[in-house]
Amino acid sequence: MKLNEEERALLAGEGGRARQWAIRHQIEVGRFFDAEDMVEVDQAHVMADPESLGEAGVRWLSDMAGLPEAERRVRVPTITDPRGVDFAAYKRLHQTDEMATLEERAIRAFEAMGVLMTNTCINYQTILPPVRGEHVAFGDTGVVIYSNAVFGARSNFEGGPSAIAAGLTGRTPRYGYHLEKNRLGTKLFELRHQPKDFSEWGALGAVVGRGSGSYWAVPVITGVENAPTSDDLKHFGAALASFGSVAMFHMPGVTPEAPTLADAFDGPPPPASPITAEDIANVYEGYAARGDKVDVVVFSAPQLSLIELEKVANLLDGRRVHSGTTLIAATSPEIKFAADRMGLTRRIEASGGIVLSGVCFYQSYAREMAEANGWSRLMSNSAKLVNIIGGYGYKPTLATMERCVDSAVAGKVL
Repeated sequence: MKLNEEERALLAGEGGRARQWAIRHQIEVGRFFDAEDMVEVDQAHVMADPESLGEAGVRWLSDMAGLPEAERRVRVPTITDPRGVDFAAYKRLHQTDEMATLEERAIRAFEAMGVLMTNTCINYQTILPPVRGEHVAFGDTGVVIYSNAVFGARSNFEGGPSAIAAGLTGRTPRYGYHLEKNRLGTKLFELRHQPKDFSEWGALGAVVGRGSGSYWAVPVITGVENAPTSDDLKHFGAALASFGSVAMFHMPGVTPEAPTLADAFDGPPPPASPITAEDIANVYEGYAARGDKVDVVVFSAPQLSLIELEKVANLLDGRRVHSGTTLIAATSPEIKFAADRMGLTRRIEASGGIVLSGVCFYQSYAREMAEANGWSRLMSNSAKLVNIIGGYGYKPTLATMERCVDSAVAGKVL
């Protein structure tokens, strides 16, 4: 890789041990992906849940945090993805003190390095949305696909070490979605059914993701009759990334880099694959379980916006979650503060629900919580969550937010 004078100095150790490790790591990643050089980034976003870090990861971070301040501090704004424990609620969920202690050690290490503990996968809705053409180093797949497609920013899926390295050096290897040539459409899908709610947008993401199936695929979706909301696109992108490992899409007339279909491709568009109401229904059918007892209803993955929390509160008003069912809504710390101030948290918890701050369900020791609470059947309106959570031993059901709340009140899948 071509290195400039500053990068060669970091490699020689002139920026200290942490930055020397970081640039070495980035050179190895860059060589693997045939990057020619580095590109400067304005923000980094780090996966920070101790379930992924483990004892070894937290010890490594703590060693880094023990270096002199000038060597260990990040150079660009560096923020965190959801963590694993909400300290205000972990005992209620039967998470352990050991989990909370590991979490506290990770937080102290990140803070010593100058990382902002934002604890959110909706930073593009709550912290600092990137802008078109801005290079960033983001870690969460839902964050990356939303930033690339909806804002026109540029990021690859950065693993945890790669994102913290980008924070320390202020750059990342220039490959993948930092390059114009990799942002053009590769597949075409034509909507013949308009999604009606968040879960249908997620189901659409599942259909397109299964039909794309590659990190290097850039699906183009036509036939969208009305502009989707930010929350619609959040559920669509998160599911698309989850089912297809996709990091970029175009929606002509909606997303900024392809105002028209002709702009989306380098040459004539390929034949379109139609997406019908039956395709969407088949996604739901794959997770059907009517009549089964429901142990836990989860609104998470991605974290909820204020608008989504208000909808949960409205659906629960005057009702009571069944004694055999737990209802969880997870959001970012900023949205939680707003929900507290506006009375939404009080309304949800008055009906027996739990509002969690700064965590995401599947990053919160989901398997251990299932064992400790006796949970098996899970319902959610998040297509991303139902795709992931089966790997943690759950039997998931995908449904609308309305049906999820009705089922939580009834104690069984309606």
